[in-house]
Amino acid sequence: MEKSIGSRFRNSSLMKKISEITVLCGIEACAVVYSPDVPNKPEVWPSESGAKSVISKFKGVSEVEQSKKMFCQESFIRQRIDKGQEQLKKLKNENRKREINLLMCEYLTHGSNNLDSNNMNYLKGFSFFTDQNLDEIRNKISVCQAHEETPVIDDGGKTMTQGGQARVQGPRTNVARKNLN
Repeated sequence: MEKSIGSRFRNSSLMKKISEITVLCGIEACAVVYSPDVPNKPEVWPSESGAKSVISKFKGVSEVEQSKKMFCQESFIRQRIDKGQEQLKKLKNENRKREINLLMCEYLTHGSNNLDSNNMNYLKGFSFFTDQNLDEIRNKISVCQAHEETPVIDDGGKTMTQGGQARVQGPRTNVARKNLN
């Protein structure tokens, strides 16, 4: 008796979910559930004629289209595992960068000797992080130089010579800084 009550509850929950999906997604769907208690009479949603209509439309579509978005439970679980592993890899990488950044900040501000010189992974990470930051700084400098406008000589500007070349010193614009932000 308990099995049939649980089975009926699960079936009604399943039918309710299918009804919600059809409304929310604007699709046609049906469900045919065979119960172990009554094997000859399946529970059908929305109705037998509605289910037959959906199934005949599905069978009328080419096999390629039928299987386009279809996958078994094993492939679904494998896909979820792969996605989770990829996410874990990204988070580990992000945590590693934060850890190295923290070590670098401690080292630069306190002269702390938390950098374990025996641990090559930390030293390589520290080196990589430093190189990456230097590359970012170089790129920002290049962008600043590319977008920097030549200052115009006005009352406040004066011409100066440095290294044999005439240079104009005057009010500068903040165009490059605005582009970086």
